Amino acid sequence: MLFFARERLVLLSVPKTGTTAWQAALGDRASLVVRDPPELKHAPLYRYNRFFRPMFEKFCDGPIEIVAFVREPVSWLGSWFRYRKRPFLAGRPTSTQGLDFDTFVRGYLEESPPPWAQVGSQAAFLAPRPNGARVDRLFRYEAPEALRAFLHARLGVEVVPERANVSPEAPLELTSDTEATLRERCAADFALWENAAR
Repeated sequence: MLFFARERLVLLSVPKTGTTAWQAALGDRASLVVRDPPELKHAPLYRYNRFFRPMFEKFCDGPIEIVAFVREPVSWLGSWFRYRKRPFLAGRPTSTQGLDFDTFVRGYLEESPPPWAQVGSQAAFLAPRPNGARVDRLFRYEAPEALRAFLHARLGVEVVPERANVSPEAPLELTSDTEATLRERCAADFALWENAAR
């Protein structure tokens, strides 16, 4: 998470949307960078609303604009799948070594997903709160130039993040049945991405 006090702006760090690279590029410009632990770095909107928002608004004398990236859902799941293939996870319950992507997604769609498929949901991460807290601007991961233009206008800086935390390549093939089920059950995630700025 990045917080810019003077501009009253927060960039939430949705997992698997390249936010590590944005943190590296904007860290010196931000008033506060939350890097660790992951539960705070990747604080979903409900956690931001509960813990960070009251403090930020108190010291900024007013509401904070919230922005975030969202990634095309199949690609987002593919990033999780590839990340969990990394050698340091070998032998752990969250490892996807020995699995193919279709098996991973079918596991993700189970009512009680196995540990290696428990990755949450972008729609749940960014779900508006009962008190009205919501993401004000949503940008597509696949179209970073829209966020770059926005940040240039708001912060007055040119930002070109370098790739960081890149997972190893792996085939990301789904059967038509698995993809159809994913699109049906995760319709909110697909709608979120469809409506994001590009």
